[in-house]
Amino acid sequence: MAGGSDSSDTGERLTATRLLTACPDRPGIVAAVSEFLSARGANIASSSQYSTDPDGGAFLMRIEFHLPLDAAQREELGREFARDVAGPFAMEWRLWDAGRAKRVAILVSRQDHCVLDLLWRWRRGQLGAEIALVISNHPDLQADVEAFGAPFHHVPAPASGDREAEERMLALLQGVDVVVLARYMRILSGAFLERLRAPAINIHHSFLPAFAGAGAYEQARQRGVKLIGATAHYVTEELDDGPIIEQDVIRVSHRDSARALSHLGADIERAVLARAVRWHCEDRVFVHGRTTVVF
Repeated sequence: MAGGSDSSDTGERLTATRLLTACPDRPGIVAAVSEFLSARGANIASSSQYSTDPDGGAFLMRIEFHLPLDAAQREELGREFARDVAGPFAMEWRLWDAGRAKRVAILVSRQDHCVLDLLWRWRRGQLGAEIALVISNHPDLQADVEAFGAPFHHVPAPASGDREAEERMLALLQGVDVVVLARYMRILSGAFLERLRAPAINIHHSFLPAFAGAGAYEQARQRGVKLIGATAHYVTEELDDGPIIEQDVIRVSHRDSARALSHLGADIERAVLARAVRWHCEDRVFVHGRTTVVF
């Protein structure tokens, strides 16, 4: 979490702001932040905090406060916070205008359940984000995506290599706040992730690593699984090993065919991914090492 202030440059007076902080735990952190905001007339609407260990651990805090600010005033508030609070407490911190929806880019291949669910929630105002564009390595979903009013870009990823495709995607992804892999069935390189300069969220079924590959639900049925689920996590260079944001499961039985298991799994995948994206866009997810804290 880099220190700084994110705000629009419209000059209008904005009300709600999120303050996210992380620092070594010690007495007085909550009091210092609260007193700083109170002295400037801010009204704290919500506050969540967590200590990984009160004796030498990390202290994470998310505050949403109301204070009429234009862009210049928000920048000044950030400078004062860095000087008066963040510096003395060795904080990583960020201010975010809560009225500014994060720009989301979606990557998808041929499976449509996750991308169409996100687009539907976006159209109904339930996602807490702006879907800026959708990129796919296949043209199949273009009409469906454009029916929601979202730009669609077909970027083929040939079997001979993904380097050219990744370069094209990086050009399209400039300025997005988060990338969502809504069943994008290509592996992104470490170089791509490093140059992306935005977090990426992935979704997959929770059978890994036991049942890998395209026939995971048939493998699960043959082994008599009683629970199926989905996992949403941040993307790292190591495949499917990033910090987990959200998971869910549903009970199944021997009566369920592989097709039925696949349908149930798709339902869980889209619900879990939507929650993960919304929580990220509401600044509720803190990454701490290999794990997450979700407020």
